[in-house]
Amino acid sequence: MSLKLVIIGGGSSYTPEIIEGIIRRHQSFPVTDIVLVDVKEGKEKLEIVGELSKRMIEKQHLSINLSWTLDRKMALRGADFVSTQIRVGGLAAREKDERIPLRHGFIGQETNGAGGIFKALRTIPVMMELAEDVHSICPEAWIVNFTNPAGIITETLLKHSPHKKVIGVCNIPFNMRQSTAEILNVNPDTVQIEFVGLNHFVFGSKVNVSGKDRTAEVLEKLRQGLDYSPANIVNLGWSKTFIEAVGLLPNPYHQYYFQTKEVLKKDMKAFKENGTRAEVVQQLETSLFNIYRDPDLREKPKQLEERGGAFYSDVACSLMDSIYNNRRDVQTVNTMNNGAIPDLPHDAIIEVNALITGDGPIPIAVGQLPAQVKGMIYEMKAFEELVVRAGLTGNYNDAYTAMLMNPLVREEEGSKLLLDELLEAHKAYLPQFNSRGN
Repeated sequence: MSLKLVIIGGGSSYTPEIIEGIIRRHQSFPVTDIVLVDVKEGKEKLEIVGELSKRMIEKQHLSINLSWTLDRKMALRGADFVSTQIRVGGLAAREKDERIPLRHGFIGQETNGAGGIFKALRTIPVMMELAEDVHSICPEAWIVNFTNPAGIITETLLKHSPHKKVIGVCNIPFNMRQSTAEILNVNPDTVQIEFVGLNHFVFGSKVNVSGKDRTAEVLEKLRQGLDYSPANIVNLGWSKTFIEAVGLLPNPYHQYYFQTKEVLKKDMKAFKENGTRAEVVQQLETSLFNIYRDPDLREKPKQLEERGGAFYSDVACSLMDSIYNNRRDVQTVNTMNNGAIPDLPHDAIIEVNALITGDGPIPIAVGQLPAQVKGMIYEMKAFEELVVRAGLTGNYNDAYTAMLMNPLVREEEGSKLLLDELLEAHKAYLPQFNSRGN
């Protein structure tokens, strides 16, 4: 019996992560075929990653047929799972997302603020086309979306594409769980965090270890400097007052919203000294691909963890394994609310713990939003909806209101300045705006 996985964005430096995850789970998730897909501009990287992936599989003596192609439609034939990890415009586009806002005194980050908006605007048309292809070519396949901003992209597809078998994943909740296990000195498998909120704006409301509530202990550790942060986010720590008043576990991205001045100051300093994070990553990627070229390399190199995608394979592969085996275990995913958070619309995409079944995720009810963060979550969800609308319509006013309502911009003149400059910088990747003459 065949089991086919297609990886869209197969030339990504992250691909060895997912190959490692497939290898590790092959007994329970017996993938027979893997096809790596990329665009023409990524052909060289695709071939390098493809050769490394083949060596990784051969080292374990597994019967997995791995291939790579630029023909997406051909690759999708017979697919059971489609994993997406794309970056429209590559790291050069990310550099603009970071550099342009920073130059004008705003946060420059790839999934938050003005940069995050434009990453979404570039990505939405491409992902809509992919969803249409999946729906017509392999309608029973699950799309597992790791492409950022994951919540916005997942919401776009579930609400507006014909394909409804879509789940968004992010490594941040998994990372928080691992970090919590480390500070409590327990096995991560015994830790369960109840999450409430949205992708990159999710809070941990409860921490259970082997059934025992240890939330207060973790909050105390947070006051002492617990670091949830992956390699791409510098942790500033949290004040005693913030932790006591909010009473929830923040995630690393909350720094952008609750410590904006401090983050901007640190980012501006790093920008002046070392350039944008994208420029740093480009140097890291050059180094990684030089390592990947080594014909004797037959495993994921340790250096990949510096990219900030640690635990990606565990998140994506565990999800696919659970769907395939109808495990009915609990994982944190981006999926339709369906009443899990009664304060939000039934069809809103939230980041929440869910029971993973053969028919997909069933979100676990968490009750009403905590009063101390309710308003901010409402605001962020409304903002996400504006970005989705702008990405689909290509309407200038929709894009402007999305920029204006983003908590990291929220300036009348600044919104127009950033919007106009970023529209010009990314016009090659914004067909929805160009075709409408906006």
